[in-house]
Amino acid sequence: MRPTLASMAVILMLMTGCATTKRETVQQTPAICGFLGEEVCRDLTPGAKGEAGLRYVNPKAQPTQYNMVMIQMVGFFGADTDKVPPKDEQLLTDIFYKDLHEALAKKYQVVEQAGSGVMKVEVALLDAEAATAGARSISMVVPQLRVLSAGYALVAGKYPFAGGGQAAAKVTDSVTGEILGAGVDRRAGGGSIKTAAQWQWGDAENAIKAWSELIATSLYAYTSGERKP
Repeated sequence: MRPTLASMAVILMLMTGCATTKRETVQQTPAICGFLGEEVCRDLTPGAKGEAGLRYVNPKAQPTQYNMVMIQMVGFFGADTDKVPPKDEQLLTDIFYKDLHEALAKKYQVVEQAGSGVMKVEVALLDAEAATAGARSISMVVPQLRVLSAGYALVAGKYPFAGGGQAAAKVTDSVTGEILGAGVDRRAGGGSIKTAAQWQWGDAENAIKAWSELIATSLYAYTSGERKP
């Protein structure tokens, strides 16, 4: 017997119910190449599971020579100013810097100046979407609506009323400016019940936390020698 959409929705909900964010296909915008540079942009390839949606690693890089990192938070780059008020742009930028600093500090010494053995990590928010606060909460709390929401996500690839965003990062040698790697990722709110009672930018905040951890773990995989360029 073929599974119905409802039964598939329940399965999806059970499989992804613990996820606070869900990776989406990167939306191609001029801001990506504007931030990363045309040369890097041309070499971006789809990332595997656990990687950024689009990524680039310099095959000539020698990442094991780096044990320190400096952070440059660009903030919003090429984003629609009508979607995110300036005060919220600053708030989300501050949250990103805090989360990224905390994630990187677990694996590296975070420094303020360029030097030998120091990578520079530049990060930009390319887009942010607010969740529809009341509707998002109800769709996650009411059991019948959770099933419908999971069914919607199965078809549309995104939970209804969810927020999220898109971000890009590039890593360079802090002295020479040589590109070591880059990535672009897009995320939206997932099906976790934890995402029910949150502010309108809660899904974007969860995405920021996920990106911060992704940047830190991906970098460390290369600088520790676990992965090769």
